[in-house]
Amino acid sequence: MLGSQPENQTSTGTMQSAHGRAVLVTGSALAGKAAANLEAHGLQAYYCKPYATPEDIAKLAAELQIEGLIVRQGQIDETVIAASPRLKVIAKHGTGVNNIDLDAAARLGIPVLRALGANARSVAEHAIALSIALLKDLVPLDRAVKGGEWPKASYVGRDLAGAVIGLVGFGAIGQEVASLARALGMSVTVFDPYTAELPEEVQRETELDALLATSDIVSLHCPLTKETRHLINGERLARMKPSAFLVNTARGEIVDEAALVEALRNGTIAGAGLDSFAEEPPPKDSPLWSLPNIIATPHTGGAAIGGMRAMAETSARHIISVLDGNGPDLKSVANPAFQAAASTTR
Repeated sequence: MLGSQPENQTSTGTMQSAHGRAVLVTGSALAGKAAANLEAHGLQAYYCKPYATPEDIAKLAAELQIEGLIVRQGQIDETVIAASPRLKVIAKHGTGVNNIDLDAAARLGIPVLRALGANARSVAEHAIALSIALLKDLVPLDRAVKGGEWPKASYVGRDLAGAVIGLVGFGAIGQEVASLARALGMSVTVFDPYTAELPEEVQRETELDALLATSDIVSLHCPLTKETRHLINGERLARMKPSAFLVNTARGEIVDEAALVEALRNGTIAGAGLDSFAEEPPPKDSPLWSLPNIIATPHTGGAAIGGMRAMAETSARHIISVLDGNGPDLKSVANPAFQAAASTTR
């Protein structure tokens, strides 16, 4: 279970690190210099298996008496957060924090810090790769050729140049997607009521329905909130063009998966590229897998070398800053209750 085994154990059964104070990582080894940076500040990284249960994570947190928690996979509920009375900071190895109980952390005075922008380019490249694969029919053509067919004479493909990609959300990732899409000759439209200014070459849509109706690719780049859960539902899928594709490299629950299955099955839209799902890993019998017009990847959009290194090192910096007594980077704090409390005491 542990990637780095503690060497000492007290008489009470609580495990202590011989190398330094404990930081638990919920997933595999940190990339880049993150672990070395932690060690340079008297901190030792320990690891649990990816997608460990909250009970298993809490047990390790209590045994190690962790002071920091770096969250990759798995649900971090109040049981985990309260397991070690020494816990002072939680850092997300990425930006999405829907798997962390932010309110519970705030009640215990623990900031949750995101690695803002660290994997933006990697996720953007993944979104563009899915878009190209969909627009160019790469998966069905691959299947046809490997199945003994040669559809060259009958096939007519689509152009990337001139295609309209509609971005729902224009944060760091959306901005990178826009840059890459423009370089490919695509037209970019954006729906994001929280972004005041857009580049001159990007068109704003003030209504989501208008963006859905005019886009050849709809690419999701908004956070999962109460407002965005099932933002893309059956009604909104029906507003898309039958020739259009949906790409989701954000969070799975932004899309109503049952409605998406029906839309793909009935030809309401042409296809979808999904890197995130409502349940991860998805069930093996998911109805999505029976559809030929879908491309699925295992939430690996940010898993390129550069993104992994940047997320790990940013997460480690957040942990170090708090545990060294310098406090959290407030712009990276994800739990509003903690942020509000911190702002009133400055």
